[in-house]
Amino acid sequence: MSAFKGKVAIITGSSRGIGKSIALKLAKEGFHIILNGRNQDRLDKAKLEIEKVNLNVCCFCCDVSDEEESKKLIDFAITQYGRLDILINNVGVSNRGTILESKPEVYKRVFESNFFGSVYPTIFALPDIKKQKGSIVFISSVAGIRGLPSLGAYCSSKMAIRAIAESIRIEEHDSGIHVGLIYVGRTEIEHNKESIASDGATVVLEDRSSKFIQSTAYVANKVFLNIKRRKFVSTLSNIGKINLILQSRFPMLVEKIIIRSSKKFKNGLK
Repeated sequence: MSAFKGKVAIITGSSRGIGKSIALKLAKEGFHIILNGRNQDRLDKAKLEIEKVNLNVCCFCCDVSDEEESKKLIDFAITQYGRLDILINNVGVSNRGTILESKPEVYKRVFESNFFGSVYPTIFALPDIKKQKGSIVFISSVAGIRGLPSLGAYCSSKMAIRAIAESIRIEEHDSGIHVGLIYVGRTEIEHNKESIASDGATVVLEDRSSKFIQSTAYVANKVFLNIKRRKFVSTLSNIGKINLILQSRFPMLVEKIIIRSSKKFKNGLK
């Protein structure tokens, strides 16, 4: 019998992609799952898929970048199951465009999703997570290790999440909760995944397919291991691990490498 059977997990942004794969993995481990997203149809489809391995799954459709909606999500979990053990802050959006090109609204939208969409649920979940000595996990990106060209809004929002995670670890050191930070590498994307262009328009990203692209199932397994082992930082790509080491010791070297490969890097953002 799994040690996690009957524990309750909320995964934000779990109607598709990485979030759905994490929900599926945790469902297989015996968790009670609460799916979250802004599209009810996609949530319903994800629920049907996950119910094939675990019937203890429900949906709550809301926008976690809204403070009141985040509170309703946490209240729903407690009402539904009487407890909350795991919160996985997965919701997020990327951007494309240089600092000079990008309109101010791009930064507002990216931070609303990536930063406030993680902070609000965390604030309301913390009291119940503390009761269970559970986990709060933030899904970040290797783009959160240092600033990158044409990803300024996205990088800065992910860097801010690390600060929140570090603060919680110190503030709640004696409460026994686990805080995880996952630096995800380049990952496969579902059809019609969107990003925000420099003019604020929504753009559809191209599908990714190469041996260097991680599957969402791979990411989900690593997230589960982070929870199981109660690790802080999990870096899921070799490039990310190298970047994390070099950035802390030789930041100017990293900058030179990125500048030299900027054209290749820009092409990889499509």
